[in-house]
Amino acid sequence: MNQPIKRAFLDTEDGQILYCIAGEGEPLLLLHQNFRSSDEFRELIPIFAQKRLVIAMDLLGLGDSDKPPRMYSIEDYARTVVLLLDELGIKTASILGNHTGAFIAAEVAAAYSERVKTIILCNIDNFSEDGKAALSEKFANLKIKSDGSHLIERWLARVNYIGSAELNHRWVLDDLKCFAYPWYAPLAVIDYSQRMEARFRLIKSPTLILSGTEDVKQLERLGFANADNREFILTAISHAKMIDIEGGTICMMNQMPEEISNVVIEFLDEN
Repeated sequence: MNQPIKRAFLDTEDGQILYCIAGEGEPLLLLHQNFRSSDEFRELIPIFAQKRLVIAMDLLGLGDSDKPPRMYSIEDYARTVVLLLDELGIKTASILGNHTGAFIAAEVAAAYSERVKTIILCNIDNFSEDGKAALSEKFANLKIKSDGSHLIERWLARVNYIGSAELNHRWVLDDLKCFAYPWYAPLAVIDYSQRMEARFRLIKSPTLILSGTEDVKQLERLGFANADNREFILTAISHAKMIDIEGGTICMMNQMPEEISNVVIEFLDEN
């Protein structure tokens, strides 16, 4: 029987943060990538909530959370995670983050180690200088166009690997909520990469890294990153364990919930 998923808002000085919450037990916080929302975990929340208290938040500037009045850094996003834990009376939690969410999860573990039991970092990359330039150029070109052509452009952006029209529709809806606003989360990741290695070396909590094999290939095709960059994370977080998710794309949280949940639950149960 699925646990009911409730929605609520956290008030902060920079706006309201939407979060979803379900289940009971040890807390597990889920942090999404850009340009997604807590909807990225729609398939996973009911699975995790069978035995855990699961929370998934929309990052400020994304989803149904407010747009912050200034550019947010990864450290700023990490502080909002702690604010939400405080609001819910949670002293320590496990945190799973995907792409941008993984950077935030890592920073929470580095800056607020006493609040983190374990972390799961999914599809986290160390972008090269060329990769960061390519990312910046891509996001600078995402604009509302008077003829509406940006709508079909966003529909076609992932059509080769997303797997279903319904899932693509969900992704595009999240995409469009960000248009005409600064690219908060991507720019935060690019900025954070300059100090990422030093921050990651501070992480002491048990750490699992999940790497989607198709996600890496897509990033390589786009010129953003490559597979070797992910090996760097194991150098920075020497005690981490890395598992390749065969066939995992950027959309793997939605596409492969059973496989992802099995690996994550085994890790959580061991730690």
